[in-house]
Amino acid sequence: MNSINDAAVIETRGLEKRFGRVRALDGLDLSISAGEVHGFLGPNGAGKSTTIRVLLGLARASGGGASVFGRNPWDDAVELHKRIAYVPGDVNLWPNLSGGEAIDLISRLRRGADDKITYATRKARLIEAFQFDPSKRGRAYSKGNRQKVALIAAFATRAELFILDEPTSGLDPLMEAVFNREIEHASADGATVLLSSHILSEVEQLCDRVSIIRAGKTVDSGTLAELRHLTRTEISFAQANLTDADLARIPASHGLSVAGGRVRFTVDSHEVAAVLPALAALDVQALTVAPPSLEELFLRHYGDELADADVGTDSTGAAVARALSRRAARAAAQQR
Repeated sequence: MNSINDAAVIETRGLEKRFGRVRALDGLDLSISAGEVHGFLGPNGAGKSTTIRVLLGLARASGGGASVFGRNPWDDAVELHKRIAYVPGDVNLWPNLSGGEAIDLISRLRRGADDKITYATRKARLIEAFQFDPSKRGRAYSKGNRQKVALIAAFATRAELFILDEPTSGLDPLMEAVFNREIEHASADGATVLLSSHILSEVEQLCDRVSIIRAGKTVDSGTLAELRHLTRTEISFAQANLTDADLARIPASHGLSVAGGRVRFTVDSHEVAAVLPALAALDVQALTVAPPSLEELFLRHYGDELADADVGTDSTGAAVARALSRRAARAAAQQR
């Protein structure tokens, strides 16, 4: 097994998981430090959920190594789960238990040192924040309300590590905002968070660092600032009376075009500082600079999958396509 860094809360080195001939994980490297909110991104089938199952001790690695709090998650799952709060993307509840009873049962399994008064106070606050009715039976809840049960149970008790696998699936935007606030509270309390999500704006807002995986391997990892240099920044300005010769003086530009009375082009992000003086010399008007986002990062790595006609409506690729469509619509509306 490859060397594991015991100082990291989560560490995998060359992690492999095979299901027969299928390699779900093919040498995955991942490192998450204490107190970090870490985004875990990739399309469906990239290996995110398999990684999480290995970290929770629900699946045994076929090769490489994995460590949680310096311990082997397969051998020490019982002790580790006392320190971990886990929220899956598809929550199943006991049909005859009420939502409140389900929250109590899930929380009791790992409440640890939390006293009853502290737990009750947190639970009541979260039920109100998530606008949740705890009196209904599990069979009566929608997907979004089942998700709230798991989220309330996770946040109602103190945890050192939150492992969240598509946790806001089924929540409306208002409840997503509540979730974001609770993550910020947990982080402020010193907890570490592994957030697997296809909601790119959520990751951009919450995460300190991001790992992007594909086909069971990490293809990029770092802070958002570090990853953004991999994409180009879009620049546009009012065309005015500039000639082709004037436009040719703009350095390091890619895909320059003129449409709708505006000049648009992209530049490598590290070239932006060099381009701005040239634009100032041209006395351009109505200048806009759009920094790259995680949508662009996904397009860079998974653009071929977006062109695949078989991409499902719930896949990360489709989510990116929808996000880009919304961005284009907003940009067009701003120009009108």
